[in-house]
Amino acid sequence: MGFPGTWMTESESVVYRVVPKCACSTIGQIMFYADHGEFFDGDIHDATYGIHKWAIDTSQPVIERRVKAQETYAFTCVRNPYSRILSSFFDKICGIQRNGRRYRGNLVPLLIQKYGIEVGGDDGKEEFDQIASFRRFLLFARDTIRWRRPMEPDIHWSAMAGHISTFIVNGGRYNNIFYTETFNEGMQSVLDAVETKHDVVLSEIPRFNESEGHGPKRAHPIEDYFDDLSKHLVYEIYKKDFDLFKYDFENPGNKLPIGEIDLDEVHAKLGD
Repeated sequence: MGFPGTWMTESESVVYRVVPKCACSTIGQIMFYADHGEFFDGDIHDATYGIHKWAIDTSQPVIERRVKAQETYAFTCVRNPYSRILSSFFDKICGIQRNGRRYRGNLVPLLIQKYGIEVGGDDGKEEFDQIASFRRFLLFARDTIRWRRPMEPDIHWSAMAGHISTFIVNGGRYNNIFYTETFNEGMQSVLDAVETKHDVVLSEIPRFNESEGHGPKRAHPIEDYFDDLSKHLVYEIYKKDFDLFKYDFENPGNKLPIGEIDLDEVHAKLGD
């Protein structure tokens, strides 16, 4: 299986396991900048040079050697499951993607037909009942993850623990897992631990939110989208994420973690 979703600087200074919807665009651009002194011109997900990626055939042996040796600093970043699944809904389901089309072609028409979801019209900008539609989307997300119907789960809403575990199971070990919610502090701890060709001043780094503007603006506080049933569904899908990364299941309005990540616990529980 190797190391899907793994990126590494060309200088081989640091390895990153991408977790979708967890500041991955900004992190990738910081890695690119650390090597080249400039940002990649475009979405870093489209970069085919200047950074090693598992999806690039020639990068695979380099990444595999480095990860398995466990001598290169390795990290990833996590996000509150409530805000992550909500962000996925507005970006991937309601939004128009970079190519000017809907995400995954027939996905949105299927959701409209089978789950009664509204997405704000053809351009995602019309008024609609965001809360009702999101809760129906949540049923769909649960169905894909629990029963793999009506399709396989998507990387943007499958559990973070699943993404993070492949790195461990195949022979890697994380030196650091930090929070999107305290991004600068976490990313600085990575930069402090490695040597970079170019200095990175985080206060001067823009946020590369590639999903920004794709879909409608969230009209309500996060907690309004989650009633008791929604919370139950979220816990069913993301129990490991709440437990391992210490997020507050009881209060969807609290984006911040309520404990510290125990790296030994993460490796033990995700390394099976």
